Amino acid sequence: MSMQSETGCCPRFDPAPWDAKEIVWKGRRFLRDRVRSFLHIPLNFGAVMRRCDARIRAAGAESPEMIVVADENSLWGADVYVAVSGDVPGHPVVTLDGTYLSRVFEGPYSQMRAWISDMMRHVAERGRKVEKLLFFYPTCPKCAKVYGKNYVVILARV
Repeated sequence: MSMQSETGCCPRFDPAPWDAKEIVWKGRRFLRDRVRSFLHIPLNFGAVMRRCDARIRAAGAESPEMIVVADENSLWGADVYVAVSGDVPGHPVVTLDGTYLSRVFEGPYSQMRAWISDMMRHVAERGRKVEKLLFFYPTCPKCAKVYGKNYVVILARV
């Protein structure tokens, strides 16, 4: 996950390829892990990302694109998926297939409810139905502060 960047951590995010797009994933591979949360606020996200990064590097399965998506499926935790280019022996690698409509939002996480409402409207306006929402956080909080932008990409599987 660590890629060359001015922070030595997360690369600067370009929202253009993700905003108001239709993305089709076929056989897109991800290492799956779980983050503990309290009312959707992650408690150990950094530790889980470090663990995933170590596993992916040990397997030589780094993805050319740094994509980390979360399935906020519980108030108490979320499944996280980190893009990989191959198997990670001893750890669950899954494929996320499907068609996703995506939108990019920028600002504090306190706006998440409004962003989700916007996303639901965006999908409905296109005559589609949301099957599942995934959340892509392209930078960690420290890098977002350095870059001056806190982006969240919401992906709606339709």
